[in-house]
Amino acid sequence: MKKYLDSYIKYVENNKKKVKGEDILIKISFFQHERLIHLIITLFYCILFLIFLILITLSYVFIIPAALLLIFLICYLIHYFLLKNEVQYLYKLYYYIKNTLKKEKKN
Repeated sequence: MKKYLDSYIKYVENNKKKVKGEDILIKISFFQHERLIHLIITLFYCILFLIFLILITLSYVFIIPAALLLIFLICYLIHYFLLKNEVQYLYKLYYYIKNTLKKEKKN
């Protein structure tokens, strides 16, 4: 997903005059859906990690699954925040293109 998002951002940056704002909004909606899915998965991993932290107080056997969940949680957090930042950058590109079109129509 990151490669696809990066390639789309490069495409929009290189073709600012050709790309329609509506097309960007459609892509943004797809990426927002992807963000929502990753947020739900990240919250699920957080809850599981907290449950295993509590279970560690009962038995030290739960340290290994808790460590694995922590690794997955860190990876999901990194991926989610990269996705979030790139979607916000797409919004900035959309507003830039929208304002550029308005200025061109006025002139």
